[in-house]
Formats: sequence, C-alpha cells, structure tokens
Amino acid sequence: MGVIDPVIGFDGLEVRLGARTVLNGLTGELRGNAIGLLGPNGAGKSTLINTLLGFHSPSKGTAHVLGLDAYRDRARIRGAVGYMPENDSFIGNMTGVHFVRYMAELSGLPSAAALERAHEALFYVGLGEVRYRKVNSYSLGMKQLIKLAQALAHGPKLLILDEPTNGMDPIARQRMIQLVKDIRKEGSVRLLISSHLLRDIDETCDEVLILKDGRVAALCNIEAERRSNRSFMELETVGATEKFSVSVRGLGCECASFPDGRIKLVIPENIEVRDLYVIASEQGVQIRRMNQRRDSLEDIFLRAMESEAGRPTHVSA
Repeated sequence: MGVIDPVIGFDGLEVRLGARTVLNGLTGELRGNAIGLLGPNGAGKSTLINTLLGFHSPSKGTAHVLGLDAYRDRARIRGAVGYMPENDSFIGNMTGVHFVRYMAELSGLPSAAALERAHEALFYVGLGEVRYRKVNSYSLGMKQLIKLAQALAHGPKLLILDEPTNGMDPIARQRMIQLVKDIRKEGSVRLLISSHLLRDIDETCDEVLILKDGRVAALCNIEAERRSNRSFMELETVGATEKFSVSVRGLGCECASFPDGRIKLVIPENIEVRDLYVIASEQGVQIRRMNQRRDSLEDIFLRAMESEAGRPTHVSA
C-alpha cells in the first residue's frame, strides 16, 4: 500500500497575534481520514483552524492543506474545504434551503447546481422536511445540522468541524456522531474535528493532534496507540507492602500504591498476569480484584498535558 499524502502539514509554524505568540514551532504531518484536534482552552486550536483557512498569515514557517500553502493558496483551499464553525453564523430570515444554497454559491458552485446540492445536503443530515422553514425557527440541534449541511453542500475534499456536538442533547449528539462516522467510512472527504469532548474524538477519529500552550504536545495514530505494548491495571489487595511494589517494579512495571491497598500499574508487553500472582503468593499478598485495560485517548491526553512544554509525548505517521 502506498503512502497516503498528508491532509495537513506544518513546518516550524509560528503565528503571532499582536505581541502574543499563539502557535509556536508546530511541525508534523496529519494523514488520517478523521483527525481529532484537542487541547485545553487557550491552547491555540481556533487560531490553528483560522490559519489553515488562510485568515492568519504565519510569522514563521508554513502550513499546508491538501498540498496547498495555507496562506498563499487560501482562495483555492476555501473552495476545497467545508467549514462548520463553532458559533452560529446564520442569516436568520432565510429558509434552510436558501441558506445552504447561498453558502454553496459562495464556495463556487453555479446557482442551479448549488440549489440541487442544497436539497441533497439537507436530506442527508435529516433536515429535508424542514428545509423551507426559516433558520431562526430551528432548534439548537437543527442549527448544528444545517451548519454541517452547508459545509458539505459544495462537495469539499476536507471538512473542518469545530465543536460539532456543541449544546446537543444525547439523541441529537448521537445523530451527529453517526453522520461523521458515515462521512469517514465513505472515504471521499477527509475530516478535521476540533472538540473539547474526548469521547467525540475517540468515537470518530483515527489520528489526533493535541496542542498545549501553542505547541504540539502529541501527534499520534489513536488505533496504533491502543495496540501499543502498554496496558493498565488496578489491583485491590490485602497485605500488600512496599516490598510487593518494589518486586513488581523489578519486573519492569510502573507502580503506584495507595493506603487502602489499591495499586495501579503500567505493564509492559512481556509481563503476564501470572507473574503478579507469583510475587503475591511468595509474599503472602491477597489480590482481591483486578481490572485491566489498554491505553485510552484520555491517557494519551493526560500524558500530553503532563509532558514538558514543546516536547511531544509521541509522534507517529
């Protein structure tokens, strides 16, 4: 299988807004079908999206989208990208179909084609029955869906979704997540999804970029991380002493013990559960309960937040 061209790439990207450096030295390539963008408030996620759309010029370095320079080729990029913003940006007295048609025309479609694609996009997201209602009469969930429809209508190669489930109730959220999964599965459109909800990224994305203080804190393939040689275990014990913890560390495990007998372990691939029971038996320790799991996106995120600024915890293609 050939190497997949990067959807987004950075090379020493720095963006300054006024006197403040918001993005600092971003370098890396993103090749996933669905890429998650994570980071705490102020990490630079919105600035990065605006830079990819050509609204900010780099003060140093470069950013590329679909092989195009994000600033010099911004007109071409905007025709190839569908953008679903976090904040509502509607013309409220337009009907749904008029609004989506208008946005498709702004993206370069002729009027007749834009109208046809508007109807198709609204039916696709589940708003076909209300497409002649005015947008300002839509519920919050419907407004999120019409933002997705206008981002899709002109047939983009890349969809940028900023907080796509923002404010949605559980049923509406699941509908949005399923739509994103369907788009990813279909494969003709790549996705960049920014969210503060780890669960949304975990359910929809195969690659993740985590920002911290305007730098890359982690850039990794989520599935590869889950298949990595790290597994996590929590034990509930009776009679465990520091000697037991020392012995477990001697196997190559990372170990943290707590006064109530709980012990948390990070276990390398070559260690088996029976090795822990052998040590417990030799030292008279009872293991009452054991819970084992593989690395999760939450673990990846927390490690990224704990890492030294500017030094990514992991980088993979």
